[in-house]
Amino acid sequence: MAGCDGPITVEVVYALPEIQLLIELKVAPGTTVRQAIVRSGILQRFPQIDLAGQKVGICGRLAKPDAVLEEGDRVEIYRPLIADPKDARRRRAKQKV
Repeated sequence: MAGCDGPITVEVVYALPEIQLLIELKVAPGTTVRQAIVRSGILQRFPQIDLAGQKVGICGRLAKPDAVLEEGDRVEIYRPLIADPKDARRRRAKQKV
């Protein structure tokens, strides 16, 4: 790949119902998901994020924290579900009847 020697640009995103945060970073090639999250400073802004227990992804697909990032990747930190999506759909369907 051309240009592998210089930094790559990635984004780290996290969203709560009331706020969404997107942080763009320049990182060295070989940087992992976990390293980008730590470097972004998002853990200080949202201390409730627990990387040991929360799922993360790259561009909408689940990823491991040690996955290596590529130019343009978007690292996503997923919040735990509050309700089972299937149960929520069932409740909505019952309300329509």
